[in-house]
Amino acid sequence: MQCWIVSTLRQLRYVTVRTLDRKISTKYIMSSNLDSGFVSENCDNGVTIADSVRVLSIQSHVVSGYVGNKCAVFPLQVLGFDVDFINSVQFSNHTGYGLFKGQVLNDRDLGDLFSGIQANGLVNYTHLLTGYVGSESFLKKIADVVREVKKATSETIYLCDPVLGDAGEFYVPESLIGIYQKEVLPLADIATPNTFELELLSGRKISSEKDAIEAMEVLHGMGVHIVVLTSLDAEGPQLATYVSQRKQSGDRCVWRLLGEKLSGVFFTGSGDLFSAIFLAWYAKTKGCIPKTMERVAATMETILSRTLAKSKESPTEPKVKATELQLIQSMDVILNPIPMVKSTAVLLSFN
Repeated sequence: MQCWIVSTLRQLRYVTVRTLDRKISTKYIMSSNLDSGFVSENCDNGVTIADSVRVLSIQSHVVSGYVGNKCAVFPLQVLGFDVDFINSVQFSNHTGYGLFKGQVLNDRDLGDLFSGIQANGLVNYTHLLTGYVGSESFLKKIADVVREVKKATSETIYLCDPVLGDAGEFYVPESLIGIYQKEVLPLADIATPNTFELELLSGRKISSEKDAIEAMEVLHGMGVHIVVLTSLDAEGPQLATYVSQRKQSGDRCVWRLLGEKLSGVFFTGSGDLFSAIFLAWYAKTKGCIPKTMERVAATMETILSRTLAKSKESPTEPKVKATELQLIQSMDVILNPIPMVKSTAVLLSFN
């Protein structure tokens, strides 16, 4: 296998060809040829309006605030998707407030709801999205639902956001890791872990770009075609997002996009929002990874910046409330994001 390590150099890109870790040769190639087979075939037709797209979204829900389905359903609908949603939990507000009330759906409840739409011939989804799940039985039932959805529509694209935790803190039982690895991720077309989740799922420590690329390859080995590392701290005031795509042939490309790092603040629900709009733009760009990354980044940066600015207007308000995402107020950028940065291919490999 040859690995192409790529960096930008004016209008040319410098490519080092490697077999494993041993350098073989170097050469220059034109940028227009760099992503051949990964970009050109999908990106030349531009952005289109999605036709007849139906999404089933299974994740958490809150009455007040924005996490889970409250983050996912609105932007998907704004972008032209017909969304059915099942709430894995229904809480008064997200758990960051400390006090919350509500109900938790169990695996039997999920089975009942799905059997109802199935019996009425309503399982005809082009896309499936899953997020927060708090129990082993519910996660295993989700795997059953995914199989049934794909049985009804074989071309359904399944995006799995494997919510486990962040920054070393678990949000769910650790026992869910094995279920994701063995039962759920093998069914997924796209997975969107953060760094902590990718470490847990791959069994690898991530402290560099090289580590991240190797860890994403582990998830490819589980059957995931597209692995999105939503954020990896880079040097300086930037945050890196990586997308790794591996085709059935074994050919692989990894793209990187550097964005502004907003330090000193934590935004609840940002990962849920990221997964929803990634799924939307992946569909609307007909699978063009660079365009998808650039539009997602533009949307996220604007919404988070507006949220941060709004929180500073109310210094006496509790921080957890002040940093609720400014989602409705950002409908303009959800509809028409203006990309300010470009994604760069950082690895190509061919069998």
